[in-house]
Amino acid sequence: MRFPNLGLSFLALVIATASTPISFNIKAAPGELRVLAQTPQARKAEAERLLQQGYQEYKTSQFEAALQSWQQALSIYREIKDRQGEGWALGNLGNAYYSLGDYPKAIEYAQQFLAIAREIKDRQGEGAALGNLGLAYYSLGDYPKAIDYHQQSLALAQEIKDRESEGIALLNLGTAYYSLGDYPKAIDYQQQSLAIARSIQDRESEGKALGSLGLAYRSLGDYPKAIEYLQKSLALARSIQDRQSEGIALGSLGTAYYFLGDYPKAIDYHQQSLAIKREIQDRRGEGNSLGGLGVAYISLGDYKQAIDYLQQSLALARSIQDRQGEGNSLLSLGAAYYSLGDYPKAIDYYQQSLAIKREIQDREGEGISLGGLGLAYHSLGDYPKAIDYQQQSLAIARSIQDRQGEGKALGNLGAAYIFLGDYKQAIDYLQQRLALARSIQDRQGEGKALGNLGLAYLSLGDNKQAINYLQQVLALARSIQDRQSEGQTLNNLGIAYYKQGNLTLAETTLIAGIKVYESLRGRDLKDNEKVSIFETQRSIYRLLQQVLIAQNKTDAALEISERGRGRAFVELLASRLSTNPKEQFPAPPNITEIKQIAKSQNATVVEYSIIYDYFKIQDKQEFKESELYIWVIKPNGEVTFRKADLKPLWQKENTTLAQLVTNSRESIGVRGRGITVTYNPNPTKVKQRFQKLHELLINPIADLLPKNPDERVTFIPQSSLFLVPFAALQDEQGKYLIEKHTILTAPAIQVLDLTHKQRQKVSGNQALVMGNPIMPSVAPKIGEAPQQLPDLPGALTEAKEIAQLLNTKAITGKDATKAAFIQRLPQARFIHLATHGLLDDFKGLGVPGAVALAPDGKDDGLLTANEILDLKINAELVVLSACDTAQGKLTGDGVIGLSRVLISAGAPSVIVTLWSIPDSPSALLMGEFYRQLQKNPDKAQALRQAMLTTMKQHPSPSNWAAFTLIGEAK
Repeated sequence: MRFPNLGLSFLALVIATASTPISFNIKAAPGELRVLAQTPQARKAEAERLLQQGYQEYKTSQFEAALQSWQQALSIYREIKDRQGEGWALGNLGNAYYSLGDYPKAIEYAQQFLAIAREIKDRQGEGAALGNLGLAYYSLGDYPKAIDYHQQSLALAQEIKDRESEGIALLNLGTAYYSLGDYPKAIDYQQQSLAIARSIQDRESEGKALGSLGLAYRSLGDYPKAIEYLQKSLALARSIQDRQSEGIALGSLGTAYYFLGDYPKAIDYHQQSLAIKREIQDRRGEGNSLGGLGVAYISLGDYKQAIDYLQQSLALARSIQDRQGEGNSLLSLGAAYYSLGDYPKAIDYYQQSLAIKREIQDREGEGISLGGLGLAYHSLGDYPKAIDYQQQSLAIARSIQDRQGEGKALGNLGAAYIFLGDYKQAIDYLQQRLALARSIQDRQGEGKALGNLGLAYLSLGDNKQAINYLQQVLALARSIQDRQSEGQTLNNLGIAYYKQGNLTLAETTLIAGIKVYESLRGRDLKDNEKVSIFETQRSIYRLLQQVLIAQNKTDAALEISERGRGRAFVELLASRLSTNPKEQFPAPPNITEIKQIAKSQNATVVEYSIIYDYFKIQDKQEFKESELYIWVIKPNGEVTFRKADLKPLWQKENTTLAQLVTNSRESIGVRGRGITVTYNPNPTKVKQRFQKLHELLINPIADLLPKNPDERVTFIPQSSLFLVPFAALQDEQGKYLIEKHTILTAPAIQVLDLTHKQRQKVSGNQALVMGNPIMPSVAPKIGEAPQQLPDLPGALTEAKEIAQLLNTKAITGKDATKAAFIQRLPQARFIHLATHGLLDDFKGLGVPGAVALAPDGKDDGLLTANEILDLKINAELVVLSACDTAQGKLTGDGVIGLSRVLISAGAPSVIVTLWSIPDSPSALLMGEFYRQLQKNPDKAQALRQAMLTTMKQHPSPSNWAAFTLIGEAK
């Protein structure tokens, strides 16, 4: 599936580069106007002053103000019958309307300018008018007409030997041919423009030509040459202190690195560009830079940051009535929500963008908006509507000879037909896409066409043909240094080799792909950005496990399973533990190190990996759960591999493992703490579902688990398995797992090694207990009015009892503030919080979750996950006796939520809840836990005994199975 065209900032940069005549007209006019004998000198001077004032206003994107100044100048020129001045004022008014996105009016004024220039034989003015008409038709998507006007402008400039205007006309012709997809011709014109600029020592135009060449080579897929030209453009702009050109060059470099997949560097350049544009008050350019940043953050998966930048860009475009910029911002917002999977909101933004593009007659933008709508409906599974929109996009691209847009539409049509299972039609469209990309030397488009052809033949089961196409993509991706495409292609080639039965080649190919992917997860990325990028890469680790298991390389498969989980978490923990910021992050553990970790934990470690595969269902290839891989590592270092077949779940029972987990939780009526919910759990269904989970997760390895119930078992879940209440799983006799084993969990084996090291650094010696604070107010959803969270009287009782056990005083009510928590945190060895826990990233900070504390007038009372990450926890145990605190965003890196940030902040052991336990059993269980802990420092054993005690009074698992210990037992 093709991703929508996100190069919106690039489109704006082309316009900025090509709009040189705007400044040229305004600068040249005042110096060349003749003062007529019958013209009062004062009126003439006032008109020229207004002309220059409008120019200054225009430079700072005050287009409406510039319009007023130039209208006043026009009135004076007409009043004093100064036809040359009238012409230049009309030309500049056309430029203002051009910048406001009103291209028909821009053309109207440029035509008036042209008529006057020809009437008075102002050849320079005639050339400028022709050039501006070319720019207006270019923005309307009428490239042939744009080229015609620029050719006329070029011929005239050559005739009157105006070398500067000749260079500008050549540059604009290059831009027009660029949009037609004729990159060689575009480069030829831009090279001619560059030669002229150098011959007349016009350093500003030289910089613009270098920048345009950079953009052309970028579209040819020659990123090194593109960056080389853009760096020259940047250096030149800085040498002549041309801040506007410097900002444009920086933005173009940001776009080039974006297409290379180096998003951190793209963001750095766009940030530099943004700073300059704000400094010189280039409001339109500022909007472009904000848009470029938004698009880069989309690719990093930081959608909150992306949307924030794009909303700023949108607001700015609306404030200066930049309709083109407004449409581009809406289009990028559509792409952001598309990436988030919020397809209805994406469609809304695409529709708004489409309306604006049609209103300003921006045919290219209209086509891109239609393509975005097609992609959104494709993702909703509405392939007929997706195809309809892509067909409309294709028709527009062909009507305006937008070869790049035509190629994208053809590619998206091919992808839609792959999903429909119509491979013949898909291949036909993709072959057209391939031929077109090659004809315009669109290397990136060629690679996407070849890649999708490979996937189409893979779906047909023609592995040989699929491999042929994918090998071509790989060679191309490497030649243009497109690392992202290289990684994806190695992944797909690995699938093809695996399906072909060539396991050795599949293994080496997938290992190479993993190395490419890992090179894209730079150390400079934020934690949430690493998590997001890994989400797009996790399938290759699963596939390599399949290939290794097929070769009976079970230990190597375990190493890959570890390598493919918790990497961002491991790096975050390692960075917190390290005293040397330059220290290398730990490599994924090898089999020897995995055995050593199990030994140091003195626990039997059980690691799960959910494997998916492609299955032919009703003539279509569908991605479904295949098997559950399970490794058991005993404390003596013995490693055993087992597996469970997941296919019967969807083949016979019409469900999935994730749905089974959800249904099992719902069957025991789990509810939110402090919220009354009426439910009638069906004991038969409860038993059936928890026994089914036991059958899948425990039965295959039951003989490998310790017989002594006091010996620890540490489960390493994956995806939906993080939500499994392992303690409540039942065997065939109805016996709960907690009755037979002492249970802990962790997101990865390597995380256990790091929490063990954290345990050695514990320095607190007091207890910190908080319960039932005066509740803060929280908006149920973004944009809705905040509502106060409900009171938790049971949490008050719980906090007081536990404080007494720990020889401290509970902090409750209005005193349980964030400030009080932070003040007592450094001395705390045990931290117990009995309050509401929130799961969502309701503040849009990138990390979901918050603990509800009392507002104190200085803050809202919400201790967010982001704030916890900035704290230093010296405690050996943090207990969150609150709502669903073990939950959060499920990713390949584990659960992104409160438990993760507490461990990252320094806590080696965390107890959290998978759901909310009613007040009475919660207080009983927690009280018993601390009583047991005073007898025995093993937290896992203390929690087990507390569960067994609570179970006697409150038999339903909903009352005792929610608590889970993550990290260290002692």
